[in-house]
Amino acid sequence: MKQIFALVCTLSLIACANKPFKDEFESDKPWVEQMAQLPAYPDEKNLMAFDAGQVTSNRYFVDTTSIKIGEDDVIRFTLVVKSSADALNVSYEGIRCATRERKLYALGRDDKTWSQPRVSEWQKLDFVRQFYAQRELSKNIFCPHQQIISNKEEAVQALKAGMHRSIFR
Repeated sequence: MKQIFALVCTLSLIACANKPFKDEFESDKPWVEQMAQLPAYPDEKNLMAFDAGQVTSNRYFVDTTSIKIGEDDVIRFTLVVKSSADALNVSYEGIRCATRERKLYALGRDDKTWSQPRVSEWQKLDFVRQFYAQRELSKNIFCPHQQIISNKEEAVQALKAGMHRSIFR
């Protein structure tokens, strides 16, 4: 009987000893997205180009003043896509590095205001072929090794470095 009691006590102590370790390094809290606040409409002087790859002839820019890293580990930014015919598409988006997902928060209008998109939900970057820019931003600029960059300055430096990458990457 004493042996069984000792075994139960030992197992209880082990379970209690492991609990703080788990709580200290792992979070059982579910992820909660914070509210996105729309930035000012992008000004051309704040746009920084980046290379989204050779698959498309479009040119891609991020408004550096719009970059925000949330407490929810989402990096939000304004993306500007300029087609070869000079048509502009402006969007305010977020990338969740840990899951390689993107979300569209707003679309830019010709009158330099924002409109709400019909669909605003998290989408896997690997499942939509047209997400060239978002995949490049996620993989090589804002989320190296699926880890979000630390701050806005680091994001701008990563964008600058991304402009000069070799085509043999």
